[in-house]
Amino acid sequence: MEVMARPPKRRPASRLLLTEVELELMNLVWRLGAATVNDVLAELPARRNLAYTSVSTILRILEQKGVLESEKVGRGHLYRPLVGRAAYEIRAVKDVVGRVFGGKPLSLVRALVASGVLSDEELAALKSTLDRAERGS
Repeated sequence: MEVMARPPKRRPASRLLLTEVELELMNLVWRLGAATVNDVLAELPARRNLAYTSVSTILRILEQKGVLESEKVGRGHLYRPLVGRAAYEIRAVKDVVGRVFGGKPLSLVRALVASGVLSDEELAALKSTLDRAERGS
């Protein structure tokens, strides 16, 4: 099996956010660690009817955005994340804080708490996280 890296044609990933379908596929690649188009198709929910060519195109777009890299393996490509899930989550939260909450992170936290979506355990974990941040650890 011949393995060849595809030459990079990437835009900087530092400021790019993903579309809904791009994020859906990235979540699968993050979970799998590395994936071919067929791997991604196999992991999609049965109700999600995406064609092989659609998945292939979206993965190539993610590669162009600089969040995936690929290498040629046999007749296909194996895709690996270049941006970790946690790094992307931070980027997305910063974007939401800027666009939705006027650059005020406290407004995001207040809205999150007021929304009622956090369980008691999650509220306790949030308090613990804030306490650790306050202590500087």
